[in-house]
Amino acid sequence: MAIPRVLRSVLHELVIDKFLDQEAVTEITSGEEDISGDELEAVLLEKYGVDPFSILLAKASAFDIEPFNAKKFQVNDRTFERLDKDFCNENNVLPIGTFGTHIVVVITDPFNTSLLDSIQDKIKCPAYRMLGLASDVEQFLVKEDEILRPEGFGDVMESLNIDFDNDGEDLELTEEDLENDNSPIVQLASRIIEDAYFSGGSDIHVEPFENESRVRVRVDGVCQEKLRIPPKACATLMARLKIMANLDIAEKRLPQDGRIIYKQFNRKGIDVDLRISTAPLNHGEGAVMRLLDKQKSTLPLPALGFSEENLEMYRGLIVRPYGMVLHCGPTGSGKSMTLYSALNEINDPAKCIRTAEDPIEYTLDGLLQMQMHRQIGLTFAKALRSFLRQDPDIILVGEIRDQETAQIAVEAALTGHMLFSTLHTNDAPSTISRLTEMGIEPFMISASLVCVCAQRLMRRICKTCGMINDAEGREEAILKRAIDWSGAIAHAKEGGCPACGGIGYKGRVGIHELMPTSEELIRGINAEYDTAKIKRIAVRNNMRTLHQDSMLKVKEGTTTIEEAIAGVPPDMEDLAKIKAAETLELALLD
Repeated sequence: MAIPRVLRSVLHELVIDKFLDQEAVTEITSGEEDISGDELEAVLLEKYGVDPFSILLAKASAFDIEPFNAKKFQVNDRTFERLDKDFCNENNVLPIGTFGTHIVVVITDPFNTSLLDSIQDKIKCPAYRMLGLASDVEQFLVKEDEILRPEGFGDVMESLNIDFDNDGEDLELTEEDLENDNSPIVQLASRIIEDAYFSGGSDIHVEPFENESRVRVRVDGVCQEKLRIPPKACATLMARLKIMANLDIAEKRLPQDGRIIYKQFNRKGIDVDLRISTAPLNHGEGAVMRLLDKQKSTLPLPALGFSEENLEMYRGLIVRPYGMVLHCGPTGSGKSMTLYSALNEINDPAKCIRTAEDPIEYTLDGLLQMQMHRQIGLTFAKALRSFLRQDPDIILVGEIRDQETAQIAVEAALTGHMLFSTLHTNDAPSTISRLTEMGIEPFMISASLVCVCAQRLMRRICKTCGMINDAEGREEAILKRAIDWSGAIAHAKEGGCPACGGIGYKGRVGIHELMPTSEELIRGINAEYDTAKIKRIAVRNNMRTLHQDSMLKVKEGTTTIEEAIAGVPPDMEDLAKIKAAETLELALLD
């Protein structure tokens, strides 16, 4: 029998481990027909009674791949975040985690030597493979659709309707009632948080109105209504949330801020914190809670939506020894994730990295992180002053909010430190004027700035029900004007499908406007040019605007043109003016 050398190695390992004897090996290899790896495995299972896991260990040793017992792995709603389930089903692959910039995947067919290259091409980062049993991996791929879900609100709402009658008297509940796990209001608070967590929500809104109150959850940047409750139940719900956050339940006239560590209130292993902000409104107290998933890991830079050109440029900028890298955009635009991913990429035992954050959203090995406490005077400015006396190489400041923080940040960047921070501006060029308004001298900005990256998050089109059609009419005109391209683009299916919850979109992707400094830009900053002129200079130096980057995502089929325009309006007039003024501007500079 013609049997490959690697299969002989498998048999040799089984002999060493005493699962086969030499007589059986001779019998297997003495046939006249060729034998494949699957056929050999079938013979070992059926004729010689070798158990599957022993065969797995022998194959792992023969191919020099670490074995993995997939039975002990637990999938969650982020397992297939980087490698989509369709790809995993097609190739029988199970992504189990990351370390550094690598993704760890469990494969079942070591003979498929091209699979590793396919994975790395897809996610644009190195992959480390382990070997698992096909039956275990297939079982988990099936179970991905059966991830633990919240129990719904039906039974709790029935109990609430009994306890809270709109036409009845107010129900007086003691603090003990609000801490009793069997109380309907306690169960409702937990169900609301769990529903938001499992649906991938980022914020929970509790909103009181005159005749009823509603609870909404922001998923992929869009608020979705979850349920409506009686106003009296809303007041009791607010009291329960305040107890969970250690706030004053008697104070209903002033806003309060707090933090809920939800892990101590549930038995489902959900490790999530919530940043809660209450406010007195015209029909009662309301609250907004930001979910901070402590189990969520940072993504590698290639998974954040950077185009190839921007990714290459950004990676070259963040490894500089000193300077200032700023990320700008509104709340919830992905600035923190990008900064953490950048720090994770440049994290090295030879470097000292300090961070000042409010709150600490991700915990990374090798980073020394400090939580801000404004109540006791621990602000970004005070933390930054302290860091400068502690010999750091890289500093992250959560946000530049005031002149003092901005001044110290610029001085740190000018004195041999690499500084990362965020700022609230609409686009990259307007960051210059924002810093100037804070009282920073233009020559200090130009000397310290490495780059500014403006970003937004757009919803991804559902991979299950998304449709591909040619761009027509206005769509084609917008595409041609922005990136000089026309052709087939993705469209969301009206009504969606079960995979996307009937929305047509699932998940989000980042768009970026990366503005690195250049000689021309430095001259413009020092000359105190306005934002429009700074933008013209940046575009001349190959900056792709947010609108242009969003159109690239449309071209790639990642999102729809409706979603792109809703997130970032077309800047066609700006681009036309830039092209028309290019010759005149260059002449003036010369």
